[in-house]
Amino acid sequence: MYRSSFFLLAATVVTSGLGFLFWVVVARFYSPSQVGLATSLISATSLISYLSLFGLNSTLIRFPAAGVSRNGQITQSLVVVAATSCAVGIGYLAGLPWYGQRLLFVRDHLLLSAAFVVFCACAALNLLTDSVFISARVPQYNVLVDGVLQGLAKLALPALLVGSGVAGILDSVGGGYVVAVLASLVLMSRRLGFRFDLLSRGTRLREQLRFSVASYVSSLLNLAPLMVVPLIVLQQLGAAAAGYYFVAFQIANLLNSVSYAVSEAVFAEVSYDPSRFGVLLRRSVVIIIGVQIPAAATVAFGSGLLLTLFGGGYATQAHPLLQVFAMGALAVALNTWAGYILKLVRLMRALILSNVVYAVVTIALSVLWAPHGLVWLGWAWAAGNVASGLVALVALVTRRRRRTAPAPEQPTALDQPTLQLAVVWDTSDPDRPWARSPLQPWGEATE
Repeated sequence: MYRSSFFLLAATVVTSGLGFLFWVVVARFYSPSQVGLATSLISATSLISYLSLFGLNSTLIRFPAAGVSRNGQITQSLVVVAATSCAVGIGYLAGLPWYGQRLLFVRDHLLLSAAFVVFCACAALNLLTDSVFISARVPQYNVLVDGVLQGLAKLALPALLVGSGVAGILDSVGGGYVVAVLASLVLMSRRLGFRFDLLSRGTRLREQLRFSVASYVSSLLNLAPLMVVPLIVLQQLGAAAAGYYFVAFQIANLLNSVSYAVSEAVFAEVSYDPSRFGVLLRRSVVIIIGVQIPAAATVAFGSGLLLTLFGGGYATQAHPLLQVFAMGALAVALNTWAGYILKLVRLMRALILSNVVYAVVTIALSVLWAPHGLVWLGWAWAAGNVASGLVALVALVTRRRRRTAPAPEQPTALDQPTLQLAVVWDTSDPDRPWARSPLQPWGEATE
């Protein structure tokens, strides 16, 4: 678990670190309004990619198919996710008049619309291949793919595409997704022996359909604020405020990577060896507490210095918001850890309920508090995570009490009616040579 946590955390740190440099470059070459519009599209791409997984990323880790059927399981998952992400991406563009009038310029350019859909598909496939490496217990490949290759590809493009405006930012991020997917497929082929296979049976996808659907619904609810809140900021506070919010949120995501990495490592390791559930659970809590609290304090006190790297008004406008996000990291850790444990013990209804609470509280408070400024959106985010985490904890404690409750006292043998059976061999009926008789005690033979 320590090894998996380290590489998953390293992947997130490298990805976020290079992503941090990417947004520093973007902030230098593009205006806050362009950044705000582009981040709304990028947030939509991220949300669509998660929604297109159908919970298959969790299924590939929790219930891997055996032998050659694994190729079929992965191939079918790739096809489903790619087709779904394209369909959802097209649907998102079609619905822009209702929830994103300021983004309608994307629909006016056919190539930009097609690129947006392709980027959605590549982002979703990249998430799915990450799960393949985690399940195979080689998360170090995620460091190479998501961190190094994707990050460097993104960094190389913004300066070259500066004349394209918002499209230049979107193309830079999307180009990173394309590089990551191609690299993942090559590594899966050479290192894991993966081959495309649509004909194999025994993929376990149908058997675990309920688990996949429940994971999908919970992911939809969990990620809804990622799309809705930036739109709330854009519509109520303007494009510049949306840019400030996005930059602060990206730094906060780097901070939250500790709880994400540890929780996902526990999920993978318990799926591989369920007998170590209790030990891994306790160790994960120690790691999260020991790392998350110092990291949150560091970001909270150093937020002003971090934001000065972006120039412009980021240090003054996003500073209070980032401090609130840093304090809310503990709430995110609670919610993340409890959600993964619910998934491990297959309390899927409780998982969905906790994410319903999370989405409703976060979005409702964001709508109510947005007129008061950006910092109130940070408090809305923290409140949603606290509420969701508490619901998940109540479900886990309730389950534990039920499992540890003493069994009801069983009646004695004298209190129970007794049914005695005997095997009777009837030679007169060759088609049915035996029958059970309630007349004699079991074990007393009768010819």
